[in-house]
Amino acid sequence: MAHNILISGAGIAGSVLAYWLAERGFNPTVVEKRPHLRQTGGHAVDLAGVSIEVIERMGILPAVSDAHVRHDRMVFHQRRGRPIEMPRLTATLADRHVEIQRDALVELLHGAAGPHAEYIFGDTITAITDGPDAVTVEFESSAPRAFDLVLGADGLHSMVRRLVFGPEDAYRHDLGAYLSVYSYPNTVGLGSEVVGYFDVDRAAFTYPVDDGRLARALLLFRGGPMGDLRDPARQMRTVRDAFAGIESHLPFPIDELHQSEDFYFDSISQIQMNTWSKGRVSLVGDAAYSPGPAVGGGTAMAVLGAYVLANELALARDDHTAAFASTEAVMGPAVAQSRKVGPSSLRQLVPGNRLTAWLTPRSLRLLVRLPRPVALALFSLQGSDTSRLDDFSSERLPLG
Repeated sequence: MAHNILISGAGIAGSVLAYWLAERGFNPTVVEKRPHLRQTGGHAVDLAGVSIEVIERMGILPAVSDAHVRHDRMVFHQRRGRPIEMPRLTATLADRHVEIQRDALVELLHGAAGPHAEYIFGDTITAITDGPDAVTVEFESSAPRAFDLVLGADGLHSMVRRLVFGPEDAYRHDLGAYLSVYSYPNTVGLGSEVVGYFDVDRAAFTYPVDDGRLARALLLFRGGPMGDLRDPARQMRTVRDAFAGIESHLPFPIDELHQSEDFYFDSISQIQMNTWSKGRVSLVGDAAYSPGPAVGGGTAMAVLGAYVLANELALARDDHTAAFASTEAVMGPAVAQSRKVGPSSLRQLVPGNRLTAWLTPRSLRLLVRLPRPVALALFSLQGSDTSRLDDFSSERLPLG
């Protein structure tokens, strides 16, 4: 049985994977390029359906639920007229649903997995040599080590994928939009609401975080390929240019992005691969099948995918090839569904014309006022229904 397994990435998929591998009798080691868990930054993420079951079986659902974001209503600003207010959509439609800040979830997952796994912070993989009996891994700081398997849980811009499968451009498919997130002092007095603003090809949202002294801004906008945008100063200029002319309508001060310590910017992209495995190396979560940051349910997919991979490795015992293949077979339908959600979500979140920008908040207000069965039916027709994840039963995925 492959006992020693290296996981690249201490995020959501990485820590869920480490926990369940340890539960199944493996010895996981997690390497993370950051010097410590990221304590600030990121946006709120959603857990629902079978991902909630996985978290529950890890014993941390009470803590995750207690850390949920406490936003009970939405308020949409308009160019003219009074703001449009309504209850939160997720509170209206979801049976089992938790919305939580990503950094809080990562910390809780690490707390569950940490006692059972070796964590190496402040280091990264630089080379992977796959052999018939082991994988030799070289690190930026640590001495080379051999592992039975290497699992890449290192996100959209995965280093493991680059080293083993080739350049990112071969697998990344941009959805034609960009995402930026940053924190700022809550000088606008946000309470328990999410405040938003829709405009043609751009949308902005903000909500309080932590104890309310800070707020977080989330901006989405459409745009063509922009080349190399790794320079933070250029990223900030790109965001400012995208929202030029409507600064006074935004529900937060956009100038604050220049002072933010956790500014984040990226294209909204999907990862599409014919296979997630090669030899003794496999990928999980966004590294393998990102459905698109902030629009495709990537968090739930990462939790589910990590659980499935650990379970299939345990079922296959010494046959990692069979385990990787069965993981792809089990996860394939959910991944295909998640790829449909991203483009559909973008059409809803980032209006393509003035009429849609005007209609969107009004349609949402109507949706939350409808009888729940009717609202659920209409919501699923928009391509945002993730109930298929509930089809994962204990027959193949024993959660006990």
